[in-house]
Amino acid sequence: MLILFGFKTVRKLLPGRAASCRHCGVFAHQHLEERATKFTLFFIPVFTTSRSYRITCSNCGATSVVNNRQKRSLVG
Repeated sequence: MLILFGFKTVRKLLPGRAASCRHCGVFAHQHLEERATKFTLFFIPVFTTSRSYRITCSNCGATSVVNNRQKRSLVG
């Protein structure tokens, strides 16, 4: 019997908004991205094992990891 299982990371772009960058200090649009790692069984995603959020500055291109609370303030 053969069982195929593994993990897959899925990227999803979320709507960002203009905010001050942590690195360059410029008030510019911040692109928000969600990364979810999913457990797969026979190449079918079964459940999400971890989730993280990252913002990227459109001015300097610096990327920062944000928590769920900071993500809600950028989306809302």
